[in-house]
Amino acid sequence: MTTVSRVLDLFSCSGGAGWGYHLAGFAVDGCDIADRPRYPFAYHRGDALEYLAHLIATGDIERYTLVHASPPCQAGCALTVGTNASQGWGGEHEDLVAPTRALLDASGLPYVMEQPNGRAAIRKDLSLCGEMFGLGVLRHRNFELGRFGVTQPTHRRHRGYVRGWRHGVYRDGPYVAAYGDGGGKASVAEMQQAMQITWTDVPEELTEAIPPAYTRWIGTAYLTARQEVFA
Repeated sequence: MTTVSRVLDLFSCSGGAGWGYHLAGFAVDGCDIADRPRYPFAYHRGDALEYLAHLIATGDIERYTLVHASPPCQAGCALTVGTNASQGWGGEHEDLVAPTRALLDASGLPYVMEQPNGRAAIRKDLSLCGEMFGLGVLRHRNFELGRFGVTQPTHRRHRGYVRGWRHGVYRDGPYVAAYGDGGGKASVAEMQQAMQITWTDVPEELTEAIPPAYTRWIGTAYLTARQEVFA
């Protein structure tokens, strides 16, 4: 009898990561503090860390094969840090990376923790870029991997600029800017096409999403390695 591999998708937003694991062959359960009616899989609305702690305490975490977490990154995000510094803004943002890691370690399961480029204190065990998958966004993301490892793929040379205005200069290019508003940023339709996300048309969800191609690659690599171990 074949056991279905199941991933717990924490801080799931609209399901960019979850859809990639689905394509890799996982069953997916999501958790996010906001209402996400477009999330395409089983979904628990609530605080992700409280939910993970509950699953660990009750032993229900054992129904999962892998845990993925994308904790809010404002405290370490390069965009936030750079903009605040340039504008003299003093906004404080809670860093959830450390408490997320502590619970992921306590779960006893293999895990993936994702963050954008920036100052977030995660190990960069894996770095992925949209150009590696022929996407219309660059969207560099770093991944800390717990209890398993993968081989870093080659970071392909970018084919040009991200389309839009930068410092008063407009540049055309093969990639769209899937964040923010104005300045030649991508439309909803452009973001959907560039990241291969079709189930939500909410701008905030699209600008926060990671392309499913990333977690499809990670999930496939994990399952392949696991099958080799048990072969």
